[in-house]
Amino acid sequence: MIKIIDISNRKNAEDVLNIQIPSYKVEAEIIGSYEIPPLKDTVYTLQYCGETFFGYYENEELCGAISIKVEDVVDIHRLIVHPNHFRKGIAQLLLNFIETKFQTETIKVATGSKNIPAVSFYKKNGFRNMKEVIVNEQLSLTFFEKKL
Repeated sequence: MIKIIDISNRKNAEDVLNIQIPSYKVEAEIIGSYEIPPLKDTVYTLQYCGETFFGYYENEELCGAISIKVEDVVDIHRLIVHPNHFRKGIAQLLLNFIETKFQTETIKVATGSKNIPAVSFYKKNGFRNMKEVIVNEQLSLTFFEKKL
């Protein structure tokens, strides 16, 4: 089941952080850099990030989450699944939820360029590579966009 997460609630923010850290550690291993900003998040920074969070729950356990900001477009800031729940289709369910819930023409997202599983996921879902930004020697980001 997917439902909105009240991130201002400390327990909910802790639950998200408990998924976010292991999820982004896997990405850090893949891309060879631990300089991923979400690895530095705290309960406080999550609570005040200005993003809207939705979570995928199995038996009341948060297994994955997606966070967005909506202006003229939907901007996905996080799409995270706990490693114990990889390969269950949770990321796909969360993305599908956002695509159907928000009436927008464009969805944007960025991921580490070396994160081949994420890059493949977004391409498979119709996202187009818009640009690549080199952050440092180890890290570059690929920005994607999808027209609905």
